[in-house]
Amino acid sequence: MSAHAPVAMRALEGRTIALLESRRGAELAALVRQSGGTPVSAPSVQEVERPEDVRRFASHLTAGRFDMVVFLTGAGVSALLDDAIRRGVLEETVVALGETTIACRGPKPLGVLRRHGLTPRATSAKPHTSQELIDAFTGVPLEGRRVALVHYGERSPAVGDVLRSRGAAVDDICAYEWMLPDDQGPLVDLIEAVEAGRVDALLVTSQIQFRNLFAIAHGVQREQALSEALGTEVIVGAIGPVCAEAIRQAGVIPDVMPAAANLPSLVRALADYFELTEG
Repeated sequence: MSAHAPVAMRALEGRTIALLESRRGAELAALVRQSGGTPVSAPSVQEVERPEDVRRFASHLTAGRFDMVVFLTGAGVSALLDDAIRRGVLEETVVALGETTIACRGPKPLGVLRRHGLTPRATSAKPHTSQELIDAFTGVPLEGRRVALVHYGERSPAVGDVLRSRGAAVDDICAYEWMLPDDQGPLVDLIEAVEAGRVDALLVTSQIQFRNLFAIAHGVQREQALSEALGTEVIVGAIGPVCAEAIRQAGVIPDVMPAAANLPSLVRALADYFELTEG
């Protein structure tokens, strides 16, 4: 069975699975249902577009002001190309991007780039953290080069610092910004459900989801109670080492970490955990 095959088992039958995912929340909930579980969605992140940053990036790119472009997420690539499509300048933008040295972190930006015929010179190895991307810069000339660093929902100082330390002139670009959701009621309800023992598992797919959950818990003075409940009563699943580390920093040890960083693998790993520990 491939890493992206549907989750068909019923090991989550009768279990309530809390989800913090926003962008792909419906997909994750469907996977939980396929495995017999009852999903409870409480999106913890709102992605706010920054069109002014994207337009500035696009303008400087097509003017030939960058020697290298570094993408940290697929959403960053999509923001640039979707804006180009809306303005009718996709071909011009793809050509300009192809004339630069491209680096990217992880399979998502790589996939978007390849769909447009673009091949990065440097890509990160698994588990696709910032450190693996930094390692991929070995052998890439950076002294005096003009680099566009396209961040995720918040700036990644580690990557920018390394680029600057090697002599690059870095332009930081944020295509979107992570914020708390406007409606925080579902998160408060989720915190209460976790404390009351009505949640069997919590699935976390990015570190900002967990940080925002605890920001809400702090605001309602339930941070310690939430940490204790997650650490003792709830099975916590996480995608990737960065996400897992954010969970550990809150005093909670992740119980489930899939080998492959995708949603089907996460749900399958959770189902396997319950199957192995049942009885």
